[in-house]
This record gives sequence, C-alpha cells and structure tokens, in this order.
Amino acid sequence: EDVMKQVASLPCFSGSKPLFPLGVKMPPYFDRPHFEMAAAILNKYKHIVSYAASINTIGNALAIDYHAEMPVIRAKGGFAGLSGPAVKYTALANVKQMRELLDNSIDVVGAGGVQTGRDAFEMILCGATAVQVGTCHWTEGPGCFDRICDELKAIMKDKGYGNVEDFRGKLKEWSKEGVALSRQMKMKSKKSDTSGDVQLKASNNNSSLIIAILFAIIAVLLADRLNIVSL
Repeated sequence: EDVMKQVASLPCFSGSKPLFPLGVKMPPYFDRPHFEMAAAILNKYKHIVSYAASINTIGNALAIDYHAEMPVIRAKGGFAGLSGPAVKYTALANVKQMRELLDNSIDVVGAGGVQTGRDAFEMILCGATAVQVGTCHWTEGPGCFDRICDELKAIMKDKGYGNVEDFRGKLKEWSKEGVALSRQMKMKSKKSDTSGDVQLKASNNNSSLIIAILFAIIAVLLADRLNIVSL
C-alpha cells in the first residue's frame, strides 16, 4: 500500500483526472485472504488504477538441462520465474477471483499460459477484459496473435456467440447437467475423430489399390516391349 500511496502522490496522478492510465501487474496469489487484501488496496486507489494484469510469473522455478546436467539458464543459479502453459490454471484462478473482488471500474487483464484461442476464451469467460500473450510470442513469433484470434473466432462461432460480451465473466457454476453436456460433447468429438480415421484409411487403401493396378499395367507393357510376353 505504501507504493500505491507514493504513486498516487505523483503530479501526473494527484489531479482530479490522471494524465494516463495506470496498470498494475499482479503476482500470483494462492489464498483467498491474499486476494482480498490486494483487491482492497487497488480499490482504494481506483481513481488512478485502470487495470490489473494477473498474473506475473511464479517465482523460483528451476529447469534442468538433462544432457548437460546443469540449469537451463545462467543467471541466479538457474532460478527464474515460471511462465507458459504450466501457470495457466493458477492464472485462471487469479483472474476469476480478482474480477470478483475488484471494483467494476478496474479492468482485469488475463496473463499466463495463453497459447490458443481456447486459452483466451477461458480467460475471458473468467472475466478478463483483455488477454496478454508472452511466452507463446517468444517461442512462436508475432504470427501467434492472428492464429489465437482466428481460433477464438471459430470457438465463438461454434458456440453461437456474436460478441465477447456474450460470455465475458459468465463462467457457470459446476452442475451435473454441465458434466453430462461435457461428456456428450467429448463423445461426439471422439466419434468424429474415429470417423475421420476410417475415411482416411479407406482413402489410403483405395490409393494403394490404384498404385498396384498402375504398376501391373506398366509391368505388362514393359514385358510386351521386351518381347517377354505378347499382347
């Protein structure tokens, strides 16, 4: 809170209206009391805080290079912040709880493990106003943004959503009906995949048969040309 107090005293934020939007990158929280304390501080300064990005990396992770038997990175003995797919579920929980606790005037930016349109969809479903992509951009390059957007559009079309506001922050409570629907959709997807495999196998078999016939015709023509057989 002392940091926010000092920031609020700066000339650019001390007037009736801030000169520019202020965002806060939040660390990952794991216990409800910590969420409540953090949200209370941000709400106290809602007149200058425009958004909170959840989450930052999870600290003190260590990756090992199996072949060299050493840390993957050099700095700090190999200890660094964990990001990417491994932090997605922690990020979703933080986005959901911060959205519940923060004043509506403060937007929540979902960050952590976003690699696909489905990841972005889940962040928005938990209440994110925007979604941040970091590790995926590092590994895939800027092309990931268009891909993720296209995948999100496809999901929205499949679910019948015309706008992100149709599902933003509308994560449903767990229910037996939801479990049944999920099981039904998974079975449908599995059958569709199996059907595709059968069609592919049939196509491969047909191709093999055509190739065999062509080889037979070529063999007969060559035999006739070399006077081995007479047509």
